[in-house]
Amino acid sequence: MTVKVDSETTRIVGTSERKHNGELFLRGEMVYIDDIRLPNMHFAGILRSPHPHARIVSIDLTRARRAEGVEFALTGAEAAEHTDPIPHFISPLAFGGKSTDVRCLALGKVVYAGEPVAAVVADSRQNAEAAIELIDVEYEPLPFVIDGDEALAADAPRLYEDWDDNVVIQIPFGGGDPAAAFADAEHVIEDELQIQRYSTQPIEPRGYIADWDKSARSYTFYGASQNPHPLKWVLSRALRVKESQVRVIAPAVGGAFGLKMHGHPEESLVCLLSRLSGKPVKWIEDRSETLLIGAREQTHRFKVGFNSQGKISALKDHFVANVGALGAPPGWGMAFLTGMSIPTGYKIENVDVLVTVATTNKSPWNAARGYGKEATNLVMERIIDLVARSLDMDPVEVRRRNLIESHEFPYKTTGGLNIDSGDYHAALDKAVEMIGLDDVRAEQMRLLQEGRHLGVGFAFELTPESGDIPGTLVGGFDTSTVKMSPSGEVTVLTGVTTPGGGNDTSILQIVVDELGVTMADASILQGDTLTTPYGFGNYSGRSMVTGGNAAYLAACDIRVKLVEVASRILETDNTDVELGGGFARRISDPSRSIPIADVAYTIYTLAFATATGVEPPLESTRTYLPGNIQQTPDADGRINIYPTYSNAVHVAIVEVDIETGKVDLQRYGVVHDCGTIINPRFVEGQMEGAIAMGVGAALMEHSIHDPETGVLTTNGFKSYLMPRASDLPMIETMHQVTPSPYTALGLKGAGEAGIGGAQAAVSNAVHNALAPLDITIRKMPLSPGTVLHAIKYREKELKK
Repeated sequence: MTVKVDSETTRIVGTSERKHNGELFLRGEMVYIDDIRLPNMHFAGILRSPHPHARIVSIDLTRARRAEGVEFALTGAEAAEHTDPIPHFISPLAFGGKSTDVRCLALGKVVYAGEPVAAVVADSRQNAEAAIELIDVEYEPLPFVIDGDEALAADAPRLYEDWDDNVVIQIPFGGGDPAAAFADAEHVIEDELQIQRYSTQPIEPRGYIADWDKSARSYTFYGASQNPHPLKWVLSRALRVKESQVRVIAPAVGGAFGLKMHGHPEESLVCLLSRLSGKPVKWIEDRSETLLIGAREQTHRFKVGFNSQGKISALKDHFVANVGALGAPPGWGMAFLTGMSIPTGYKIENVDVLVTVATTNKSPWNAARGYGKEATNLVMERIIDLVARSLDMDPVEVRRRNLIESHEFPYKTTGGLNIDSGDYHAALDKAVEMIGLDDVRAEQMRLLQEGRHLGVGFAFELTPESGDIPGTLVGGFDTSTVKMSPSGEVTVLTGVTTPGGGNDTSILQIVVDELGVTMADASILQGDTLTTPYGFGNYSGRSMVTGGNAAYLAACDIRVKLVEVASRILETDNTDVELGGGFARRISDPSRSIPIADVAYTIYTLAFATATGVEPPLESTRTYLPGNIQQTPDADGRINIYPTYSNAVHVAIVEVDIETGKVDLQRYGVVHDCGTIINPRFVEGQMEGAIAMGVGAALMEHSIHDPETGVLTTNGFKSYLMPRASDLPMIETMHQVTPSPYTALGLKGAGEAGIGGAQAAVSNAVHNALAPLDITIRKMPLSPGTVLHAIKYREKELKK
């Protein structure tokens, strides 16, 4: 099914329509979680463990309960009398791994510094924060481990006494005959790459408000949440109530990036505090708490076999993912997707991947933008450049010789992914042309004569999007309702939510085009479990693929009714009617037209006359299930959990100051393919934001724990460094469109791409700049200290 284009009308699909309700954001009038004020609202304060691993000997709340403004206080033991463990977003048990109970407050012991231990409710946030300082806790510190490799040692401290080790799960991926391919390979290299723990830091931290209605025995929960409907289910289970007793409302969200996916202990804790205190309770996270939540820390040890022409024949990658303590959010699943996504868009038939997910006494992972695939892209692109370097070949040419060719789609990878479409070689050629590669390399050689180190780095990026994980509330489908009133106004209700990136506007663009009305006549409702159809929310670049296509199908249903009745009013055949600009027109006689509002009014008021046989009302609810998802394992035990695969080629130009190790990013370009583009403005905004995150990951962002205490030391923006606008050049963007054959509108998704490509392109550019010094850096990020250390170390080696 494809979008029908009316030649005589102006369509806004494919245009950079301004953000729906954008003026409210500009004027600061949108309601965010911290703007919500309920009568007699109180505030939660949470005491967190100062130890990475310790038994809780005793907790004394006496002084806290007597403190000014305190209404209520709670320990983990008391909380356990009223709540059950939080259901895991994605349980490792479903995949053959281990699991553990996660509660809203620690029970018996803590397994990471920052774990919630006790809570208070007070009449102000200041009084709540003051009261938690008066809680007396006696801890018995236990040995701890924060390094992933060390956690795997037989004598490592165990986080969970009922586990025989600290391994959550081991998962193999691959296919072919890697051992034979390595034996036959002309060249074999082995290396490793350590990816640091780093975070997602939306401008708005997490925040929750819970209001227990004693008479109705129900909760209303307001939360900066990506997944209201699944969260409703989770809260009902943890709080021992029916789903019907929970309503979740997600107000405007100031960024999410995976951080606001559910499973956090504070969600059910705030609800419990409201119920037990009898007050509406608000909790707003501070930045140090936001920084506790990390992701992505992996150590890859890989081996590559290839011939003298740069064609890769075999790949082995056994890596360890340090996921911290096991939390209820879906963080650990990122490691699963890292392994499944290897070898991205390259034709490598002999692959051996082993993912080892390890627990340590760091705080738990949550989902983070890219969801593990950013790590896959970084590792694969470093491998490509290492192969090129070992052969003294052009890295662009090595990519060209290994990428899947356009005529080979759909293409099944060794990990089981069925890549839908693309023209990777064309994208690579466009990136080379965009950056002016020959001129850049000539400038590189000229500057080298002056002792300056310019580098250019490429990266191909494949991003599976709109995922579905069998047996979990991570669904690959979604539902939208479209309604038209008798006055011709359109309302869309959808199960997907928006973190602020513009999917609401793009969904409206699809519906408006299909129904022929204007954007001024349309509105959209998201994020309220009482009013919207059931959906899985926002993650995995799924909003347009699922919610947008569902809205399109629903709008098609209404369009059929409008066209039928309009044809009767205009006294013509329905094939002679077009909708657009708020009017229904005769194609054969454009002077004959009628407002769409009049057509709608006719359907509602003349159902037994002009509109006979057309079933009212003008309302349709449709669910969209994309093709290409395969939940049933194939003969090799492989499933395909993604319907679409966006791709991009990134290129970065940097200069490295070898005296200080500082990296200056001078130019950046990207050629991006997300299939059919609904709104170029939002696609480019998504990509540019992700590139900024990838640059930060490449050069500076790092969640650091003190090895002596196990405590996070990068607990503010003075120590956790992120790129500023002045650290980034203007990003040069080109679009390439290869529609997906598996989705109704050819959409692929654009929400998760960009981070891994940017991280890899910048890393490759830095290594290219340092190539004359024969330096390879195996530890991310490439901060000035890390780069300078590598330079000085190499200088010492050369002097020996």
